Amino acid sequence: MTISGALEQGRESFAHRAWANAYTCLAAADRDTPLQGEDLERLAYAAHLTGKDADSEAVLTRAHQAFLSRGAPEDAARCAFWLGFALLNSGDFARGGGWIARAERVLGERSECVMHGYLLMPAGVRRITHGDADGAHALFSQAAEIGRRFADVSLIAMALHGRGRALIRLGSVAQGVALLDEAMTAVIAGEVFPIAAGDIYCSVIEACHEVFDLRRAHEWTAALDRWCASQSDLVRFRGQCLVRRAEILQLHGAWPDAIDEVKRACDCLADPPQRARGAAFYQWAELLRLRGEFAKAEQMYREAAQSGRSPQPGLSLLRLAQGQVDGAATTIRNVLDEAKDRWVRSRMLGAYVEIMLAANDPAAGRAGADELVTMAGALDAPLLRAVSMYARGATLLGEGDARAALATLREAAAAWELVEAPYEVARTRVLIARACQQLDDFDSADIEYEAARHVFRQLGATPDLTSMDADSTRQNLASVSGLSAREVDVLRCLVAGKTNRAIADELCISEKTVARHVSNMFNKLGLSSRAAAIAYAYKHRLV
Repeated sequence: MTISGALEQGRESFAHRAWANAYTCLAAADRDTPLQGEDLERLAYAAHLTGKDADSEAVLTRAHQAFLSRGAPEDAARCAFWLGFALLNSGDFARGGGWIARAERVLGERSECVMHGYLLMPAGVRRITHGDADGAHALFSQAAEIGRRFADVSLIAMALHGRGRALIRLGSVAQGVALLDEAMTAVIAGEVFPIAAGDIYCSVIEACHEVFDLRRAHEWTAALDRWCASQSDLVRFRGQCLVRRAEILQLHGAWPDAIDEVKRACDCLADPPQRARGAAFYQWAELLRLRGEFAKAEQMYREAAQSGRSPQPGLSLLRLAQGQVDGAATTIRNVLDEAKDRWVRSRMLGAYVEIMLAANDPAAGRAGADELVTMAGALDAPLLRAVSMYARGATLLGEGDARAALATLREAAAAWELVEAPYEVARTRVLIARACQQLDDFDSADIEYEAARHVFRQLGATPDLTSMDADSTRQNLASVSGLSAREVDVLRCLVAGKTNRAIADELCISEKTVARHVSNMFNKLGLSSRAAAIAYAYKHRLV
C-alpha cells in the first residue's frame, strides 16, 4: 500500500471506528512522512481507544505543538484538553492538571470559543469531589450553554451529565437522573465523540449504582456492552463494562459467570493499568468472600486498595466472616465516622448494622438501620428499600422483638425477590427462621432454613452453610437455657477451663466483652461462680 493509500485508509477506518486499523495505517503513513495536526489527532485518539496510552500521549503532544506552530490556538487547546482529560481519568492528576492549565493559557484572552466550555468540565468535577455540588452545577450549566451556542453535541452531553450528577449530590435525584437520561440519548445515537461517550457511559452507570437505581444501571450497562461490541478492537472502557456486568450477575446469583467477567475485566484493565482496575479487584474479592475463599479474598481487597479503590465495607465483612468481630466492628465504625457524604454512607450502613449486631451493640445497629430507612424513603429505590428492610428486621430481631422482626423481614424478602437477588433472599430467610423459632413456630423455621440452605448450596455460599450449621446447634442450646447464642459459646469455653483472655482469643472478641457475657449469663441462670456455671452446663447437657 502506498503512503497516500495508508493515510486515506487510516482516515476511513477512523471514520468507521475501526480503531486498530486506523492506528496501523496512520502510524505507517506517519513513519514515512510526518502527519499534520488533524491526522496526528486521529492517530492519537485511535491509540488511546486501543489501549496504547504512551503512544497516544506522545502523538497528541505532537499535534498540540503542530497546531501552535500553525497559529491555531483553539486546535492546540483541544489537543491539550483531551490529553489532560485522559491523564486525569487515569489518576495522573499532576500532569493532567498541567495540560488543562496549558490549554487555558493557550486560549488566553481570546473571545469565547467552544473549548472554553470544555475547560469548565474538569473544574466542575473538582467542585463535586470537594463537596461543592452547587458550584459544580453552575459550571456545568455554563458549559452546556456554550455547547448549545456552538452546536457541539459532545460538550452538551458531557455538561448535561455533569449537571445530573451535581443535582443528585444536591438531593434532586429525579431531576438529576432525568438529565443523565437526556445525555445518554446523544451517546446512544452515536453523536458524541467516542472518548467522551465512553466516559459518560461509565459515569452514568456509576451514578445509577450510587442512587441504587438497579433498573437503569442494568439498562445502561447492556447499552455499554453493545457499544463496546460494535467496536471489536476497542480496549478502552471494555474493562469497566465487564466490572458492571459482574456486579449485576452477582446480584442475580450467577456467581460463576460473574467471576469469569471480573477476571476478564482485570486483564482488560491491566495493560495499560487503569483506575477502574481497583473496582474489578474489589468485585473479585466480594465473590471470593461469599464463596469462603478468604485468603484469596483478602489478597484481592489489598489489590483493590493499591489500585485506588477502598476495600471497605467488604474487608470488614471478611473479618466478620473470619470470626474477628471486634476488629471488624472497630474498622467499620471508623469507616462510617469518616464517611460524611451520604452516598458513601449508604454503601457502608448495611455492613455496619450487620457487624454492630454481631458485636452485641444493638443501639448502634438500630441507629444505622434507622438512617438506612430514612435514605430509602428519600430515594424510593427498590434495592435500597430491600437493604433497609433487612437491616431493620435484623435489628428488631437482635432487640428481641421477634414478632415485629418477622413482619419486617418478610417485607425485606419480598423486596429482594423484586430485584431478583437470590442470595439476599436466602440470607433474609435465615433471619425469618430465627424469628419463627423465637415465636415457637418450629415448622415454619424448618421450612425457611431448608429453603435458604438450598440456595446457599446452589450458589456455593460455603460460609453461610457453615454458619447455619453452627447456628442451628447454638440456637437449640440457647432455646433450652435462655442464653443467647454467644453466651452459649462462652459457657462452652468456661467448661473447657479457659480464662477470659483465652476465651477472647478463641472467639475473636475483647476480654471486656467476654466479661460482659459471663456476667449476663450468671444473671440469667441465677448463678454466682464459674464452678456453678460449669455444673449447670453439665446438668442441662449444654456441652
